Amino acid sequence: AFEAWAARGANGGETDNRGIAAEVLALREERAKLLGYADFASYKLETEMAGTPDRVRELLMQVWEPARAQALRDAAEMEEMLREDGINDTLQPWDWRYYAEKRRRALHDLDEAELKPYLQLERMIEAAFTCANRLFGLEFKPLDVALYHPDCRAWEVTRNGEHLAVFIGDYFARASKRSGAWCSAMRSQAKRPKVETPIVVNVCNFAKPSKGKPALLSYDDARTLFHEFGHALHQILSDVDFGSVSGTSVARDFVELPSQLYEHWLEVPRVLEEFATHAETGAPMPKALLDKVLAAATFDMGFQTVEYVASALVDLEFHSGAAPGDPMARQAEILRGIGMPQAITMRHATPHFAHVFAGDGYSSGYYSYMWSEVMDADAFAAFEEAGDAFDPATAEKLERFILSKGGSQEAEDLYTAFRGRMPGVEALLRGRGLAA
Repeated sequence: AFEAWAARGANGGETDNRGIAAEVLALREERAKLLGYADFASYKLETEMAGTPDRVRELLMQVWEPARAQALRDAAEMEEMLREDGINDTLQPWDWRYYAEKRRRALHDLDEAELKPYLQLERMIEAAFTCANRLFGLEFKPLDVALYHPDCRAWEVTRNGEHLAVFIGDYFARASKRSGAWCSAMRSQAKRPKVETPIVVNVCNFAKPSKGKPALLSYDDARTLFHEFGHALHQILSDVDFGSVSGTSVARDFVELPSQLYEHWLEVPRVLEEFATHAETGAPMPKALLDKVLAAATFDMGFQTVEYVASALVDLEFHSGAAPGDPMARQAEILRGIGMPQAITMRHATPHFAHVFAGDGYSSGYYSYMWSEVMDADAFAAFEEAGDAFDPATAEKLERFILSKGGSQEAEDLYTAFRGRMPGVEALLRGRGLAA
C-alpha cells in the first residue's frame, strides 16, 4: 500500500508524469536563460526574501543536520521495537508511522480517540475568533446570506463598529472539492481607485458529522483551522492602497508567516483550557490530557522535518544549474548527497510533487514554509519575551508592520521593523525540539 501511494504518477502509461517533469524543468531553464539568468532558481528567487539559491541552501542545511540526527536516533529506537516484534529486518519507510504511533503512546500515553471529543469544530472556530479579538480587537457577527454551498457560513468582521471584511468558512469535505486546505479572497482590500473591503474564504476538508452530531477535529485539523485563519487575518487586516499588493500578495517565502505564526495560539495553555471542552459533557480538557497534548507537540519532529527539507532541497537543486534530463536519477543523487535516512522518503516524490510541477507558484520555492517558520518562531518569541501571548503592544506592532502592509514594502524591511532584526534558526530548532 505504501509503495503504491509513493509511486503515484510513476506507473507508466498516460498518467506517468516523469517525462512531463523533465520537460517542465528544461523549459524553465530555457526561460531563465532567455531572461539573462544563470538558472531558473536564480530567476525565481530574485524577488523573494531569500534572494539567492545559496541563502536558501544555507538555511535548509542548518535545519537538515540536527533534524537528520534526531531522525536517526528515533529510527534506532523503532528498529529495536521492530525486533521485539520478531521482525529481523531494518526499519522501512512503511514501518515508520506504525512504530512512531506505538512509541508516541508509550512516551506520551496520548490517544487521538481520547482527544477528539475535546476538539469540537464550533469551539475551535470560537477559539480562533476570540484570539483575534484579544490580539486585534476584531468582532465576528454571523451573517444570514446566500453562499455558494449550503455547508458554508459567513461572518461580518468589525472593529469598534467599523466594517472591515466578510469572512466565509467552508469547512467540510465533499466530492466536488479538492483535497487540502487554503485561503482565498473573493475580493481583496484596496483604497484606490475606490475603497474595497475584503471578502475572505477559508476552505478545509474536515469530516462532516451525521445530522445532529458535533463535528470533531483531530489536533492536526485544529492546527489547520488556525493556520488558514492566520492567512485570513492577513487579508482582513490589510490596509494598503492597491489590491495588487494587499493581504497575502507578498513574497512566497513571506506569505506563510502570518498563518504559521497564528498556529502558536492554539497551543497557548489558557486557550485550550477555555475552548477544548468535551462534546457531550461540556467539561474542559483534563489538565493531565492537556499536558500530554503540549508535551507531544514536538514528537517525531525529526521525521517531519527530514521529509519536508528533503523535498525542499530536491526542488531547489532541480532548478539550480542545468535541468536534469532524468529527474528521478537526479532526485536519487541529491538524496544520497545529503545522507537521506533509509527509512524516510520525501514528503512529495517528484512524479506527484504538485507544489513544484502543477504551476510555478512553489517552483524553487518549496523551502518557503521553512523560511517563514524561522520567522514565525522568532515572532512568537516576541510575545513570550513580553510575558503574555496576548501582549497588546506586541500585537499592535505585528498588525502595523506585518499584517496590514501586504506587499507594499520589502518583506525583510517589514520584519525588521517589527522585530528589530532578522531571525536566526535558533527559535525554530527550539520550537521543533531539535536544538542541541
